[in-house]
Amino acid sequence: MSSSPADDSNGSVSPEWSQTGARQALMYAAVGSVAGAVIALQIGVMRIFSEGSWAHFGSLVVSLAMLGFGLTSAVMCLARPWFERHWFGVIAASLGAFAPLVVGANLMAQQLPFNAIFLVSDPLQKWRLVANFALYLLPFLAGSVFLGTVFLRAKKVFGRVYFADLLGSGLCGLLTLVALFFVPSENLVLVPVVLGGIGGVLWFAGLGKPGGAIAMVVLAIASGAAHLTLPDRLHATTLAVSDYKGVSYARKFPDAKREYDSVSPFGHIEVYSSSYLHFAPGLSDNASLNLAEMPANAYLGLYMDGDGPIGVMRELSEKDSAYFHYLPMVYPYLITTAPKTFVVQFGGGISTMVALHSKASSVTVGESSPALLQAFRESDVLKKFTGDILSRVSVIPYDGRLYLANTNERYDVVDLSLADSAGLSNPGGFAIVEKYSYTQEAMQHYMRSLTDKGVLSVTLWNKEEPPKSVLKLYATMAAAAQANGDADISKNFFVASSYLSTVTVLYKRGGFSTADIATLRKHTSSMSFDEIYSPGIVVDQKKAEHVFGDFRSTIFSTTSTDAATSGGAAPVAVEGDANVVPATSLYQLAWQSLIRNDWNTFEQKYLFDVRPLTNKRPYFAAYVHPSDLPLITDRLELFQDEWGYLLLWATLSIACVSGVIVIGIPVVFGWRTAFSRYPGKAQTIVYFACLGFGYITVEVGLIAQFVQALSNATVSASVLITGMLVFSGIGSFVSERFASQARVTLPKVCASIGVLLIAYSLFLNPVLNAIGGLPYALRLVCCFILIAPPAFLMGFPMATGMGALTRLKKEEMFLWAWGVNGCFSVIGAALVPLVATAFGLAVVIGTAGAVYLLAIPAFFGLLKPMRTVALR
Repeated sequence: MSSSPADDSNGSVSPEWSQTGARQALMYAAVGSVAGAVIALQIGVMRIFSEGSWAHFGSLVVSLAMLGFGLTSAVMCLARPWFERHWFGVIAASLGAFAPLVVGANLMAQQLPFNAIFLVSDPLQKWRLVANFALYLLPFLAGSVFLGTVFLRAKKVFGRVYFADLLGSGLCGLLTLVALFFVPSENLVLVPVVLGGIGGVLWFAGLGKPGGAIAMVVLAIASGAAHLTLPDRLHATTLAVSDYKGVSYARKFPDAKREYDSVSPFGHIEVYSSSYLHFAPGLSDNASLNLAEMPANAYLGLYMDGDGPIGVMRELSEKDSAYFHYLPMVYPYLITTAPKTFVVQFGGGISTMVALHSKASSVTVGESSPALLQAFRESDVLKKFTGDILSRVSVIPYDGRLYLANTNERYDVVDLSLADSAGLSNPGGFAIVEKYSYTQEAMQHYMRSLTDKGVLSVTLWNKEEPPKSVLKLYATMAAAAQANGDADISKNFFVASSYLSTVTVLYKRGGFSTADIATLRKHTSSMSFDEIYSPGIVVDQKKAEHVFGDFRSTIFSTTSTDAATSGGAAPVAVEGDANVVPATSLYQLAWQSLIRNDWNTFEQKYLFDVRPLTNKRPYFAAYVHPSDLPLITDRLELFQDEWGYLLLWATLSIACVSGVIVIGIPVVFGWRTAFSRYPGKAQTIVYFACLGFGYITVEVGLIAQFVQALSNATVSASVLITGMLVFSGIGSFVSERFASQARVTLPKVCASIGVLLIAYSLFLNPVLNAIGGLPYALRLVCCFILIAPPAFLMGFPMATGMGALTRLKKEEMFLWAWGVNGCFSVIGAALVPLVATAFGLAVVIGTAGAVYLLAIPAFFGLLKPMRTVALR
C-alpha cells in the first residue's frame, strides 16, 4: 500500500494506518518511542535543574513547556486541512528537528547565567528564567507536533495509537530511570536523543522509506556527537551549577579534593575533603573555649545533587572524643547507661558516631538510600575516614520509620537527627517534598518502640527567621504523645536550642525524673544553649501578644519592605529579658500552648501555617497562608525558603491563563465552526478537562502517598508512572471492544473510577503502612497491584471520548479536546501539591474521584451529533 502523502477524505482509515503486519507494528512502536522521548526529556530537564539550580525550577520549566501540547492542538485545530494534506512533511520535519533541538536548547540554556537567588531583586533573572522556558519549549513542541499529527491521521484507530503512546511513555520512563544509574545529569539529554532517533527510524521503516530512516540515524548520531564535543570546542559548560549551591563552595576551596562520586536515581552523590570545610552541626560555641585542641579535619562534606553539606564525621581518637560532648545529639546519652540505640536515618553518620562513642551497647541504623549505603561500604576513603562505621552497627537497608512501625524490638534511645542536608530550607527555596519520617504517625511509632524509660531524641536544623519548621516539629511531637495516650505531656518533654543552628527535642516514656531534669538543665547551661522547655519551667505569658505582633510586623509592615530592599529583615524588639532572642521567646510560648492543649490559639495568632505533619500532609513547606499571598508580592525577598511553594502558585496561574488561551484560540479564530456546527462544545471541554485534571491528580497524588511504603520518591515515581501508563494503555486498547456501547459503558467506567478513588482516599493510608513492613520486592508487587484497577479503568475515558468525536466527524473538536486535556494536566500537576499542603493527600485523591464522576454528564454532551448549518 502506498505510504506517500495522502488525505483520507473519504473518512476511511488513513493509508499508513491501514497497513497490517510488521510495518504497522513498527509505526506503533515509533509512537511509543517518541512519546517516551518526551517523558525522558521531562526527567532530564528536572534532573539538570535539580543539580544545577533547584528542582522546583525544573518542575516549573517542564510544566510550562508541556503547555506546548495545548498550543500545538490549538494551531492544528485551526489549520486541520493543511496538516492533513502535508502530514508527511510535518511528521518528517518534527522528527528531524527533535534531537537537534534537545541538544541545542540544553546547551544554550546552560550558558544563561540564571541565578535563582536574585530572581526577585534582579529583573534580568526573570528574563533568563523565561529564556530557559522558551528554549526547552522547542523540543517539546517538536514532540507534540509529531504526536498531534499522528493522532489526527490515526483518529480512526485512536485507541490503539493511544495505547502505544501510553505504553511507550511508561516503558521509556522506566528505561530513563535505569539510565540514571549510569548517565550523569549533564549527559541525560542523550537519552531522549536516542529514543527520538529510534522513533524516527521505526516510523520511516514502517512507511517503507529507508532513506528517511537513514536520515534519522545520521541526525541522532550528529546530535549526540555535538553534545559531547561542542562544549569543549566552544569552552561552554554542559551543566551550570549555581554558585549558591553547597557543592560550589566546596569546589572553590584551594585544597578541595573530590573523594567520591556516584550517580543513580537516588541522586548525584559527591564527597569532598578540605581543610576549609568546617561542618559542626549544632556544636556549642563553648567547645573552642573548653577543649585544649579542636579535632583537625573532623568532617568530609557529602553533597546530594549539589545540596549540602551532609556532614561525615571522622573516627576520633580517645583524646579527641570529648568533642562529642558538645554536639546536641549527645543529649539522650546524658541520662541513659549503655543504651540499646536505633538511629532512624543514617544520613552522613554523625548521630551513629555519637552513639558509638557514647558507649551504646548496640547501635542499629536505618537508611532508605541504597546509594548512600553503597558509598560508605565501597569507598575506601569513607571507610578509612569513619573507621568503617557500617561494619560496627546493624543496618536496616530501608526507612527506619517503616522498621520501627513493624517490629517488636524495643530501644532505650531512638534518634532522628540532621539526616537532611544543611537544612530543611536552603537558598533555593524548599520544594514540596514528603517527609514521612517526621509525621505524627512516624513519631508515634518511634515513641511506641521505646523501652519503659526510653528516650526519643529529634534534632532539627533551626535556621529560619521567623521560625517555621521547628514549630511544626514541636506540634507534631506533642500531638504524637497525646495520640499515644499521654494524658499530661508536660512531664515527657525537654527542649533545647541554639539560635540559628539546631534544636533538640527529647521525649521520655514515663516522663523525666527530677535527676534527669537537673542533668539536662546543667548540660544546657554549660553549652550556652537555650532552654526552651522542661517540666516546671516558668515562662512570662505577658509578652505573648507583643511577640506575635512583632513577628507579624517583620513580614507585613512597611518597615519590612524597606529591610527587604536593603537585604535584611526588620529588627524585632521584645520586652523583657534582653538576653532572650525573639525566636526563643516564641518557642517557649509555643510549648506553653502545647502542654495546655491550646495549639489552635497559637496557630491563629502566628503568621505562618504551623499545623502538625501527618501522613496525609507530610510537608515542611507551604508555610504562607494562601490568604496572605496577595500581601507578600512586594516583599518576596523575605520568602526565598518558600519559593518551591510560591512557584507552584505562579505555575498554576500561568497554566490557567494559558489554558484559557488554548481553549479560546479555536473559538476566536474559528468562531463559525466552533459555534454553529458543534453542539455540546462546553460539555466536551468539561469532559476532557476532567480527564486531564483527574489523571494527573491521581498520578501525582499517588506518587506522594506511595513514598510512605516505598521510602524513596524516585522509586515511587518509577513504579507509579510505569504502572499507571502501562495499565492505562491496556485499558485504552481494551476500550475499543466497547466503543459501540460507549453511551452505556463509559458512565459505568467513570462511576467505578470515582468510587474506587474515593475509597482509596479513605483507606489507602493504613494499607500502605502495612505494606511498608513487607520485604521490598513484595512491596513493589503490592504497589503495582494497588495501581492496576484504577489505572486500567482510567485508560477507557480518553480513548472512548476521542473515538466518539471521530465517529461523529468532529475533527476540529478532536484536536481541541487533546489540547484541553494537556492543559488541564499541567493545571492539575501544579494544583496537587497546593491542595495536599492545605487539605491533605486524601483530599487530592478524593477530588480526582469526584472529577471523574463530573465527567459522566459531560460525556453525554460530547455525544450530541453534528448539525448541518448553511454558511454564507
